[in-house]
Order: sequence, then C-alpha cells, then structure tokens
Amino acid sequence: MASVLGTSTAILASRSLVSPSSKPATLPSISINPGKGYGRKLYGRTGIQGRKGRPRFQFAVTNVATEVNPVEQAQKLAAKESQRPVFPFAAIVGQDEMKLCLLLNVIDPKIGGVMIMGDRGTGKSTTVRSLVDLLPEIKVVFGDPYNSDPEDPEAMGIEVREKVTNGEELTVTMNKINMVDLPLGATEDRVCGTIDIEKALTEGVKAFEPGLLAKANRGILYVDEVNLLDDHLVDVLLDSAASGWNTVEREGISISHPARFILIGSGNPEEGELRPQLLDRFGMHAQVGTVRDAELRVKIVEERARFDKNPKEFRDSYKAEQEKLQQQIASARSNLSSVQIDQDLKVKISKVCAELNVDGLRGDIVTNRAAKAVAALKGRDKVTAEDIATVIPNCLRHRLRKDPLESIDSGVLVIEKFYEVFG
Repeated sequence: MASVLGTSTAILASRSLVSPSSKPATLPSISINPGKGYGRKLYGRTGIQGRKGRPRFQFAVTNVATEVNPVEQAQKLAAKESQRPVFPFAAIVGQDEMKLCLLLNVIDPKIGGVMIMGDRGTGKSTTVRSLVDLLPEIKVVFGDPYNSDPEDPEAMGIEVREKVTNGEELTVTMNKINMVDLPLGATEDRVCGTIDIEKALTEGVKAFEPGLLAKANRGILYVDEVNLLDDHLVDVLLDSAASGWNTVEREGISISHPARFILIGSGNPEEGELRPQLLDRFGMHAQVGTVRDAELRVKIVEERARFDKNPKEFRDSYKAEQEKLQQQIASARSNLSSVQIDQDLKVKISKVCAELNVDGLRGDIVTNRAAKAVAALKGRDKVTAEDIATVIPNCLRHRLRKDPLESIDSGVLVIEKFYEVFG
C-alpha cells in the first residue's frame, strides 16, 4: 500500500497542470421571468413552480461583466493580511496520505469529508488549517449568512428563496470557501443558532442569530479532537450531515437553513474511540504516524523553526508551489464532471466492498467519487485501477467490522482484498 501511495503522490507532485486561461471577471445575474402556472413545488435545475395561485418563475443565468469594487477588494486584502499566518500546505513534509485525502475533498466535496487519526504532534491540525490558502472561490448571494448558492434552489436560505419568489434581483459575489473551527466547549446554541438577544431587547422582535453550522454551509467544518466531542454536539452533527439542513426550534422560532459542509475531524485514538454513527459519516479515513526517518525529522524541525522566525518570508518562499497547487485544484474541479469510470471497475469496487462485508453502500459511492477525483487531479478523464488502489483503503478502512482478536491493520486487509479482486 505504501508503494502505491508513494507512486501516486510522486505523480501528483511532479505533474504540472495547465492553468485555465484568464478571462475578464464575469459574475452571473439572475433575471426572473414571471408567468402563470399551477402544481407542486419543483426545486430542480432551472425553475420553481409555486403552489396553486402562485406565479411560476424561471431562473435564467447570464454572464455579465461586473465592475470590481476597489473598496471591497481592499477590505478583503486587509482582512487577509490581518489574519494569523498559516503554515503553507506545500511546506508540509511527509504525511502524503492525509494531504491527498484533504485535496480530494476540496476537489469533490460530495466525498463526505475525512477523519484523520494518529499520534499526537504529527501535524494533523496544522495540515488541515494550512488548507485555507488553497480553497477556491465560489459564487454566493451577497450579505446572506448561509452562503446561499444563487444557481441552486436547494442550497438557498429561506430569505433568498423569498427574494426569488418576489422577483427581486440577487446580488452575487465571489467568496473563498469558509473553514469553520468547532471548539470542543461550544454550546449547542452557538453551533445551531439561537435567538438574537440584541434585537429582542432593542426592537422587541424575535429574530434568529445563525450559528456555526450556518457559517460552514458550502464550506469546511473542522473539529479537532473530534473523539472528545460531547454527545449532544455529535447528535447535532449527525442530523445536519444526514439531511444537509439544520432545523432550530427556539422560543417560538422555527427555522431551517442549508447546512452542507465538508466534515473534517482529527484525533488521537489513544484518547478514546469515535462513535460509530459519526465515524460512518466521514467519507475517508486517514491514518497518520510519527515520522521515523531521522533526516526527515530534522527537516521538519528546521522548517518549523524558519516559519516561527519569520512567517511572512517563509510563506513567500513557498508562494510559487502554493499557486501551482491552487491551479491544479481549480483545473481538477472544472474537469471532474468529465471523468469517466468503466463499468468493469465499478463492479470490482462493489465486489471488494461485498467480500469485506462492508455495511451499506456508502463505501461503494465514496470509492467511486474519490477515484474520479484522483484522476481529475492527475489531469486525466478516465479512472484507472491504480487510482482506485490509491484511495480504496481510505474509503473502506473505517467501515469494516472490528474483530478484537484481529491484529492486522484494516487498511492492509482492504488492499489485500483489492489485489485479490483486481488481480
């Protein structure tokens, strides 16, 4: 397995993808053409059909040139500069399995996140937080607390849907994908959202104050030491991860908002096991070990010392590699839909899952998605058996039934069964 991952990582690191051709910045505007129609609500590709007596609207998305607001640009730049400097992703030594899993989830968020388990002090949280610099920009409705997608009615908050229904034009902007940290000591009200006390006192009205799940919608929710998370917060995460929506019932207020996020967790298995219900919600599972090679350990120590001494200079030294990685991710995201996987390979993936007695079909689905993401990252439009070998241990390792008498690592069992089925 190590050789397979090493080969794949070498290919990913050495391959330089062509960046998309630069074009004038264009943002979509939504024009709404009212007409009459009856029937049930349809939240499909391009239209919403209202209830009886309600008008029917069609979404028409057109690309229009937009003026760049210099004030807004300056504010974003100032906010970025004032943030605490983050260790560059490209500067992280080793831990190729963990880095690959994170990149694949950025390329295809529907993989379902990644659980990272390993020894303390192995750079788990550092690697996850370094992902911030590589996250691409997405289209969001300006001023919306839920980062609503202007082109997908299923990913719109209630207020945005009402604007669309009333025929109002939506202001669209480009924002970077959010990464939200969920602290272990967070309260349920802070996570789900609660009553806006300020409005209640000053205006005498009941208003909803969005929580961390609202902020994480269409972004990344990161939980460090996830195996120590309180049970009531685990229940909240399970509910949102299953439905993609967060429903809040508080003091006479009932509100639902989209809460689709990439769930990333990290922890040390010595500190406690993760509940199996939550573990199954993670699309991939990466195991991290302490680096044993003396030269690599020295390099890691030296790189960390350089970063602590002068973070800006250290980040600038990796700027070219970071930009190259950003271009690879952007290219892979745009080409992902065109990647194909042969029927024969799909059957073999399902055969591996069946022979390993994997419960449910999440393992089959995630393995197919992750293999496509690997092919897209390598710049290909067809999945190979090598792509599947690269990701299948991470997709199935945490889904196997645990045998207390079994001493072999579950990832090794998966790769052995893979070679048995794939020949």
